Amino acid sequence: MAKQAKQRKIPMRKCIVSGEMFPKKELVRIVKTKEDEIFIDPTGRHNGRGAYIALVPELAERAKSEKTFNKVFSMAIDDSFYDELVKYVTHQKARQELFENN
Repeated sequence: MAKQAKQRKIPMRKCIVSGEMFPKKELVRIVKTKEDEIFIDPTGRHNGRGAYIALVPELAERAKSEKTFNKVFSMAIDDSFYDELVKYVTHQKARQELFENN
């Protein structure tokens, strides 16, 4: 009898903007370090407190208009961070769609 391949568990995380659960690969992690630096963590491995946002450009725009990460990390965050986030999410979404079609 052939041994069946074990079904791997897909790690899920909650998008801080929509409140929905997504597979971790469909999200990007935002990190706040002890030095109060906020940045995008594409590797998901940096030290610090993390919050996730789905790779959906509309959610990144909503995060910017609602200043979601200001609330999550309880601090003022510069608009340039949100601009960078929108650009990053839009780029990643485009890449995802490009590689899915191949």
